[in-house]
Amino acid sequence: MPRAHPDPDALCERLATLSDTGRLRMLRLLEQEELSVGELARSLQFPQSTVSRHLKLLHNGQWIVKRAEGTASLYRLDVQSLDDDARELWSVASKQFRHLPTIRDDDVRLQQVLASRATDSKAFFGRIGGEWDELRRTLFGSNFTAKALLGLLDPNWIVADLGCGTGNAVDLLAPFVRNIIAVDREPAMLDAARKRVADKSNVEFRQGDLLELPMRDHEVDAAVVLLVMHHIAHPAKAVTEIARTLKPGGVLLIVDMVAHDRDSYRHTMGHEHLGFDEKTVHHWCSDSDLTFGRYSRLRTDTTGKGPGLFAATLVKP
Repeated sequence: MPRAHPDPDALCERLATLSDTGRLRMLRLLEQEELSVGELARSLQFPQSTVSRHLKLLHNGQWIVKRAEGTASLYRLDVQSLDDDARELWSVASKQFRHLPTIRDDDVRLQQVLASRATDSKAFFGRIGGEWDELRRTLFGSNFTAKALLGLLDPNWIVADLGCGTGNAVDLLAPFVRNIIAVDREPAMLDAARKRVADKSNVEFRQGDLLELPMRDHEVDAAVVLLVMHHIAHPAKAVTEIARTLKPGGVLLIVDMVAHDRDSYRHTMGHEHLGFDEKTVHHWCSDSDLTFGRYSRLRTDTTGKGPGLFAATLVKP
């Protein structure tokens, strides 16, 4: 049976609905899973008010279906229920952006949201199981697990925190190792870090740049570089310079953003690079005498607003 003669106004309305990248990202997740407003907000890092506004437009445009479960509304995109024209539009639109780094971040956060459903299930250890994480947070706070794991560090290590900023990592590491060398280019950052760890006697502060570190050859057992590499014009050169300071068998830990497409960060925060993928970290090794250890994407905090993070370890033979 031939299609009805196309309605130009209806076509324009449909195109207008798909003209927003946020709605396209939302539709893509709803094609995979039936989600609530809150789950979409956490997966996309959007305010719930923004999600609700987009959902209303998509529902009015007959792109998504809605059903009630208790007091919650659940939404999904059922591609097979769309008419032929809408299905073709969605097919074309979804192919244009599915490989963007932002989309990969959406997928990671979605899996985190879906995993939390299992944690919240009352079937887990009966009624208390679903509330277990919240109960532990109420009793002990949210950071005790990570702090306790620092006890696995060698207590005889000398560790360098490069680009130490206000001393967050220094404060965490100092109780577990012999000495910390905290390096930063900015005097104001070093002053703030000194105040933060004034009660720690095993921390030494040095002013300097990662491309010309104020450190001796083979001075430290480990070095950490946390959310600094994206500010450095030539990160491979920084890795080579850090390698010089490591003892044989020493480890460099880099934590930074995965590759992303938030180009505004270059202008609003002075980022030189939009994150790094595993291939890039491998190249850093080839330019230095370090060997590649691992590149692991960190578990996403769905309350965060930035790109995903990775942790990479490089080892000096």
